[in-house]
Amino acid sequence: MNVHNGLDWQFLGQQLCLLPQKALYWKDKNMLIVADVHMGKVGHFRKAGIAIPKLMEQEDLAVLSDLIHDLKPKTLLFLGDLFHSDMNNDWEWLMLWRDLFPDLEMILVRGNHDILHDKYYHAARFKVVAELELEPFLFTHEPVKEVHDLYPVSGHIHPGVLLRGKGRQFVTLPSFSFCKDQAILPAFGKFTGNVSLKYCDEDSVFGVLKNKVIKLS
Repeated sequence: MNVHNGLDWQFLGQQLCLLPQKALYWKDKNMLIVADVHMGKVGHFRKAGIAIPKLMEQEDLAVLSDLIHDLKPKTLLFLGDLFHSDMNNDWEWLMLWRDLFPDLEMILVRGNHDILHDKYYHAARFKVVAELELEPFLFTHEPVKEVHDLYPVSGHIHPGVLLRGKGRQFVTLPSFSFCKDQAILPAFGKFTGNVSLKYCDEDSVFGVLKNKVIKLS
């Protein structure tokens, strides 16, 4: 266990740290990796007349800022769905936040909700790619359907793991899912749900609690 309450784990010869902030730190590359921030989702719902607390997304950016200050990564990699849907006022918050870290390389693997034109991301100094190959990993937004030479790591699904109590109690925790063929990271954004996945005995599944990450299988 390290000072960030993350869980250190060696996988495919790489030193990883699974963080309770629902982020992955790849120590060998000094890279911080997050999936499904969904910045702008609150503004999207507010434009439709649905009252959602605006502070929710600002809190997500504050958590991300704390991780950057603590870990001092060389690169911040977003595995898709950084900004949810069309343009709204939340984009200005994202731009202001980006200006806080002018020397940090930020790469966006485009997700299905990242529908803004590349010119907006480029103006904010985000590098936009369809996927990213960094051995031994292939970083994508959605899980891959074909076997690949590199080990795929994605988001999109918002994975969770269902835990049952002795009675009828149950809770679904966000999870890091490392299966035989690929890994799926939990959604970083608070304004997202969790999808309970089915796992095999050989899968490595990590549940995310408030202040720590625990290995469940």
